[in-house]
Amino acid sequence: MDAFYRQSWCLCGLPFDAVNASSAISVLKLAIKEDRPFFLSTPNLNFLIAAQTDKAFQESVINSDLSVADGMPLIWMSRLLNIPIPERVAGSDLIEALFAEKNTPPIRVFFFGGEPGVGEKACQIINQANAGLQAVGHYCPGFGSIEEMSTRDIIDEINRHEIDFLIVSLGAKKGQAWIERNRHQLKAPVISHLGAVINFFAGTVKRAPVWMQRVGLEWLWRILEEPLLWKRYFFDGLRFAKLLSNNVIPYAIWIRLNQRKLNESKPVVINTEEDGYTIKIYLIGTCIDKTIAALRPVFKACVSKKKNVTIDLQAVPTIDGAFLGLCLLLYKHLNQQECQLNFQNINQQNIRIFKWNSAQYLIPQL
Repeated sequence: MDAFYRQSWCLCGLPFDAVNASSAISVLKLAIKEDRPFFLSTPNLNFLIAAQTDKAFQESVINSDLSVADGMPLIWMSRLLNIPIPERVAGSDLIEALFAEKNTPPIRVFFFGGEPGVGEKACQIINQANAGLQAVGHYCPGFGSIEEMSTRDIIDEINRHEIDFLIVSLGAKKGQAWIERNRHQLKAPVISHLGAVINFFAGTVKRAPVWMQRVGLEWLWRILEEPLLWKRYFFDGLRFAKLLSNNVIPYAIWIRLNQRKLNESKPVVINTEEDGYTIKIYLIGTCIDKTIAALRPVFKACVSKKKNVTIDLQAVPTIDGAFLGLCLLLYKHLNQQECQLNFQNINQQNIRIFKWNSAQYLIPQL
């Protein structure tokens, strides 16, 4: 997958790829076949809410190679905002689909995390099935700090197994942080935090019936299965209501009142200039999903030059979530090079769109 050709949209400050489960599985299998490092994130509502106030957690999702919407509230918001995410893609569904396939050879998985004994049980059940997955090991690090879970001995223990897919289960924030800290030392090509998967395979927690998943009631089932989760879902629900009222609904109304602007199909005009330290990109025209194709190779070329990038929006009347999603890809790659992304000459309407999309962190100067 070429990084700048991902169909990535910004939703409440996070990137989401507009892919279905089948496409996501194909991308994962290709990364395994090519033995290519690949970080999969599966943000649900809890991820989205936590990312509003935790920059490191937010950036862990931005740094992913694929980010899929694991939660019906995210799908409902995307439909309100005309974001073409075709379906919910749950991490559990991806693993179950790989398990059900007759992969030859089977995909080798390793579980890191979970309660004591759960990883061993999950491995036993997988290997008894003779299916599309082969469990090659597990490691329970206990409840220590990320530093304590990242020692050379632990990394070496994981790496001595021939792993295709490393499944981490430490709790969302800790799991994403552990992956960010250690993924460049780990030999497994595909890595993802999929918190409940280990419990589903071990049988210690049951998945919600399909009908409850489809109507967005999986949270209720999870509380029945794990009563201690009620507090997390309660506070996430309150913050979700605030996010809807302050960001999503105002932006959805604006979209419906400005359909003419958002139906523009004339490609954006791009001019660039550069000096020893910075590339300036001057855009002319509406920057939305239908008009930004020519920006993709320009952004890719900017990254190859390892310079700061400034995007001038003076002649851009309107932007959308697709433009912001593409900018998040640029932001990710520039950050990895310790370079900066800046915007200048943003009109008030576009500032509001940045804020409605919880992407104001891209314009800290305002």
